[in-house]
Amino acid sequence: MAYYIIKLIITTFLIVLISEIAKRSSLAGALLAAIPLVSILAMTWMYIDTDSSNNAVEFSNRIVWLIAPSMTLFIAFPILIKKGLGFYASMGISIVLTIMAYYSVIFVLSRFGIKL
Repeated sequence: MAYYIIKLIITTFLIVLISEIAKRSSLAGALLAAIPLVSILAMTWMYIDTDSSNNAVEFSNRIVWLIAPSMTLFIAFPILIKKGLGFYASMGISIVLTIMAYYSVIFVLSRFGIKL
């Protein structure tokens, strides 16, 4: 149980740290957020939990295919804000569009025999 609490504290600390840095400098915050910290942490925890890098490799390979649809959020959100939608509406629509993009990529890849 202590191990899970340590994982939670480290992961939470990094997210809070990045959001606090972003308040002071959007560039520094964006740079830190662009680093795939969540993926790095997930792969690290997988390795520590299993003592095998195979799960982390498979995880990493799947992430590569999902990078492009994740950009949907970062493209749609500012466009919607500039069109006059509120923050929460823009975020909600952007999230829905991103989920649709993920499913579309997964569907198209499955047609080519690539299973995520």
